[in-house]
Amino acid sequence: MSELDRLYEQDYSAWAARTAALLRQRRFAELDLAHLIEELDDMGRSQRHELVNRLRVLLAHLLKWQFQYGRLSERWADFEGRSWRNTIIEQRAALTYLMEKNPGLKRVLEDAIGESYIQAVNLAADETGLPAATFPAECPYQSGQIFSRDFYPETTG
Repeated sequence: MSELDRLYEQDYSAWAARTAALLRQRRFAELDLAHLIEELDDMGRSQRHELVNRLRVLLAHLLKWQFQYGRLSERWADFEGRSWRNTIIEQRAALTYLMEKNPGLKRVLEDAIGESYIQAVNLAADETGLPAATFPAECPYQSGQIFSRDFYPETTG
């Protein structure tokens, strides 16, 4: 086991700092390539995971807005409307930031929307008590609408 292998197992931060220093010094032969590749793969998965999670929450709230908001009593509509709008605003801001900082995610955006939409339907159904069949089988929102600060779907019901 090399010094970097041991460092990776015992002190991740020290391993990362040492790896960065070796890269800056172009001392490629000394790198712990196996762990470096593993970390780079994990970074990409982590960013995609965050994208899917944030899309799931945003899409679930857009669905609740569209399919439940009109069914709520006036008192609950006022409360839930503010709460849902705040979550929609927050998730859009976080997603915009994530996409700006990780432009490579644009390549997987449509797949992430499809993946997160299935989860969003289940979340919206669980939170509203409406049957999952209430919601469209495929995402009814275009990516431009999902990210648009001005888009809120028309309510039904």
